[in-house]
Amino acid sequence: MYIGRVKGTVVSTIKHALYEGRKLMLVARLNLDGSETSAYDICIDDVQAGVGDVVLVLDEGSSARQVIRKRGTGPVRAVIVGIVEEVTLTR
Repeated sequence: MYIGRVKGTVVSTIKHALYEGRKLMLVARLNLDGSETSAYDICIDDVQAGVGDVVLVLDEGSSARQVIRKRGTGPVRAVIVGIVEEVTLTR
């Protein structure tokens, strides 16, 4: 699981049936200071996130499939499961 920023949407006319009716978002991973890393995922959006939103991403395949209520195999690796309002670090 990680915190990321939605950079854009992904549009595909031909896709696996598991993605039908689902919005795909390009999400950049964030460092603890809020800066973007070079890593990213294409995520299923389960919370109606928008471009620029800071989001919580579940990036474990079988757990992600459970969130979208699909069992068995399928090309799901990451799902946006929350929109982050604030992050507080204690040192």
